[in-house]
Amino acid sequence: MTTTQPAAPAQADPGVVRRWLADERAAALLRLNALTKDFDDMVAASASISMDDEHDPEGSTIAFERSQVSALADQARRHLAELDDAEERLQAGRYGLCESCGSVIPAGRLEARPTATLCMSCASRQRH
Repeated sequence: MTTTQPAAPAQADPGVVRRWLADERAAALLRLNALTKDFDDMVAASASISMDDEHDPEGSTIAFERSQVSALADQARRHLAELDDAEERLQAGRYGLCESCGSVIPAGRLEARPTATLCMSCASRQRH
């Protein structure tokens, strides 16, 4: 049977999908390491300055930047956990299948978001 749509990653070679996930993991780890270093540098730099954010004109900016970097690092950690879950689904033969309705998640969605667990229809319903 021929089809005009590309094969969904769920139907693709598991080795190819595994490489996609590994590449995504490597990028997330690099991002997390850079953010962790940035955060540690901010903490070290702020240790030598006044901790009176209320009266220090730079204090609120430093606190905001530290908070922002911390939030981005948390986001990278969550993404790594999602990649672990995607790898488990791949090994179990469930990668690329919607966890809600069981349909195949289109290849384009998985290429854009390799950790997707829902098809677009189910994801749209969850947002409302």
